[in-house]
Amino acid sequence: MNIQELLNKTDRFAANAGCQITEVDEHHAVARMTVTRQHLNGGNVCQGGALFTLADLAIAALMNYQGQLTFGIQNNIMFVSSAREGDVLKAEAVHVCNHHKIPSVEVTVTNQEGQVICHVTGIGYRKNTQLPTE
Repeated sequence: MNIQELLNKTDRFAANAGCQITEVDEHHAVARMTVTRQHLNGGNVCQGGALFTLADLAIAALMNYQGQLTFGIQNNIMFVSSAREGDVLKAEAVHVCNHHKIPSVEVTVTNQEGQVICHVTGIGYRKNTQLPTE
């Protein structure tokens, strides 16, 4: 099972939020989510936690691509504009540094028109164990 199939199956929180990895290789990862009514906050825009979950899934796919278990240890998110119900969001993660122990990644989340919704940076910690398959 490749990393895309594995994380789409085992990251139950992201799956329940409607997030899915659609592309992943050693250079980048893409996760997508359509904003539904369940993603909206009190201001009727996409809740920040939903945006973070989408970006975090892309980070996880890229950092775990080689099958070595990697956990996030620090993330920052900057909200640029609002996502609304019906928007189709794309989170694309790329390496800043694919360090053997402390990798770092940048993610840009855009809507279907290419408008930037948020920008996320993530730092991980790679363990000396394989990524679980269940």
